[in-house]
Amino acid sequence: MKIKTIISTLVLTAFCLTFVGCASVGGGKANAAISAAKAAKKKAASVGGEWRDVGKIIKKAEAANKAGDAAKATKLANKAKVQAESGYKQAMNQSKVAKEFPAYLK
Repeated sequence: MKIKTIISTLVLTAFCLTFVGCASVGGGKANAAISAAKAAKKKAASVGGEWRDVGKIIKKAEAANKAGDAAKATKLANKAKVQAESGYKQAMNQSKVAKEFPAYLK
């Protein structure tokens, strides 16, 4: 009887630890995505290319991550990162084009 109890306890413990480990991996992935989005936002802001909603999306991603929804947090963080990178590219392209304008248009 004791052996069955010990074995069942070990199996249950292993089962629970598997799910906790999977949740931690998802949370780590979300944390990495949020960090990457923040870095991209900072880079875009350094050249004046930060888009309006990037900060809001990052806050939503952080809230989702805090609530335990790692998949939603990762998705939102990736969306914010793409928008921040696009804002950076846009600002860089516009600065190149602005150099080509005649002085009287500046």
